[in-house]
Amino acid sequence: MLTERELLTENDLKDLEKRGITVQEVETQVQNFKKGFPYAKLTRAATLGDGIIQLTKKQLVELDNIYHESLSSVKIVKFVPASGAASRMFKDLFNFEGETDPTSEMANIVINYHRFAFEKRLTEIIVGKQIVFNPTSPTFLSSISSLILREEGLNYGSLPKGLIEFHKYADGSRTAFEEHLVEAAEYAIGKDGIARVHFTISPEHQESITKHLDAVKGKYESAFNVKYEITFSTQKPSTDTIAVSLDNEPFRDAEGKLLFRPGGHGALISNLSDLDADIVFIKNIDNVVPDKFKQTTYDYKEALGSYLMDVRRKVFNILNKLDKKEGFIEGVLYAKQLGIEVNENETIESLHDKLNQPIRVCGMVENEGEPGGGPFWVKDQSGRVSLQIIESSQVDHNNPIQKKLLDGSTHFNPVDLVCSITDYKGQKFDLSKFTDHNTGFISYKSKKGIDLKQQELPGLWNGAMAKWITLFIEVPVITFNPVKKLEDLLRPEHQ
Repeated sequence: MLTERELLTENDLKDLEKRGITVQEVETQVQNFKKGFPYAKLTRAATLGDGIIQLTKKQLVELDNIYHESLSSVKIVKFVPASGAASRMFKDLFNFEGETDPTSEMANIVINYHRFAFEKRLTEIIVGKQIVFNPTSPTFLSSISSLILREEGLNYGSLPKGLIEFHKYADGSRTAFEEHLVEAAEYAIGKDGIARVHFTISPEHQESITKHLDAVKGKYESAFNVKYEITFSTQKPSTDTIAVSLDNEPFRDAEGKLLFRPGGHGALISNLSDLDADIVFIKNIDNVVPDKFKQTTYDYKEALGSYLMDVRRKVFNILNKLDKKEGFIEGVLYAKQLGIEVNENETIESLHDKLNQPIRVCGMVENEGEPGGGPFWVKDQSGRVSLQIIESSQVDHNNPIQKKLLDGSTHFNPVDLVCSITDYKGQKFDLSKFTDHNTGFISYKSKKGIDLKQQELPGLWNGAMAKWITLFIEVPVITFNPVKKLEDLLRPEHQ
């Protein structure tokens, strides 16, 4: 039987070279399809006092007070994954479009249509097209669906979520992109007065996103007396993964070309690694609220940042001592305090390696049934137990013990992270070296009606950060307000 390498044609090799993918990477990916990825081995859920830190009111005040004093020594960037169209957000409208039997979701959207931030622009379109407003008419409901989704209206069905108008204010509405600029002006300003924000986007949306942000940033620079440095990156072709047939043979399209699919948000570890920054705040594009609810977010963002910088300072101090063959006992005790396993055979060199890693402090909210990864103590392939964020798909649901541990989780991850990505000598970490490659997963898709399998890389805040020093801190539920569907914008937190 021919190997994957022998099956590759000259055109395949040229395509791989163009993408920046090696033959060895293709072979590894095909083997992953054949053998599958192992399930995570949960040892116990992380809980308050056992992996999750609960800040007292006194600590919160102290951390908030010292946050801005700490900014003079570090370069901060706010990192926002903002790729892709908002098609899932408008799933109900897509399903209803062209139908004559109104769904409850569609009826609710139209009845509350005046509460959406885009109501003014949509009304202008309705009036311009001389459409009679009649919420009881199936024809009118279908028209509204098309005007929200299609190019003759708002075209929201083709835009990235960041360009959707989320919140209404007295002086107009704000998109999700704008709300992130407002947030950055509070907790991501450097000592030079510049708020640096980095968005990962899709290439096809870059022109419209750049045009929008260029048009609005001056308004917020004046309002908050700040300058913005806005940068973008796209998911690299080198992070795409090969698709295979159900028999695990490389999938080829009608023209005989190998099919590659995006590697999922875990591919963004490469974008994160490229940032010129010491400290990075990570938050999803849709997790923003109007101004009246922002203060709690600010308080806890600054608390997480302060906590991280305090840990960072202590770790760096110990590493400098270890370089001088000093501070071993102090290092062992602090490593244990950070949840890092140390053993009786530990040496200065091995302890140094365990402490000289990227650091992340992750907000965790109480589990109220929202989807999202949970905090657990997990044993890896080498037997090391550490704190990890685990998705439900990583757990063997047929194993009653593992399923019970999963169901017993008290908290979940709202993608609220603050990261330190430079070492104690000021050098950037190569973040790819701290990924657990056994934590990818396989999903089933189709291409023009033909079933296939695709592989996603270890998730950005899951396996891609598996070998980081990790700390979990409880944050209030009010700091987590994602917009997964259009009706979420009608929730009190977005009004």
